[in-house]
Amino acid sequence: MLKRLLDIVLTLGGIIVLLPFIAITYLLVKLSSAGPALYWSQRVGRENQLFLMPKFRSMRIGTPQIATHLMNQQADPDVFLTPVGSFIRKTSLDELPQLWSVLKGDMSIVGPRPALFNQDDLISLRTENQVHTLKPGITGWAQINGRDEIPIPAKVTLDAYYLSHQSLWLDLKIIIMTIVKVLRRDNITH
Repeated sequence: MLKRLLDIVLTLGGIIVLLPFIAITYLLVKLSSAGPALYWSQRVGRENQLFLMPKFRSMRIGTPQIATHLMNQQADPDVFLTPVGSFIRKTSLDELPQLWSVLKGDMSIVGPRPALFNQDDLISLRTENQVHTLKPGITGWAQINGRDEIPIPAKVTLDAYYLSHQSLWLDLKIIIMTIVKVLRRDNITH
């Protein structure tokens, strides 16, 4: 209950503070490429229930819906980026619409990043380790300890660590470390 209250308070405060960035990012995406500014991605939430998660669209219309690490194996992900896509991903501005998912209750500020609906390997490992019982988050323990650069088994180990050690203090530490890493653009591949 306290975590949900913290999510709501931080999200409402975040929306107020970040509103200029949200508006500018919306305009940048809308004016630089055809299609909607928001992209609704089918994600796996608590107890492996699917939900739609909004992001500012950083990829061109028609880009395959696969994880970045899989896309790297098939093609150069950069060819799918919109003119502002790389910038909004590296600055994490594409993540701002997820505040809506937190308000709605599909996500939390802190938790494991929600898997894509087709990331069977990640979903399976998280289920084996009971990580699927957590509400997914905008940021999490795995995010601040490697993000895109760590393999799935290591990511799940970090998610399982968060599951067994979650606390208000750990959440606050993750939020602070996330802000630092976003400002420094650490561990972002695309």
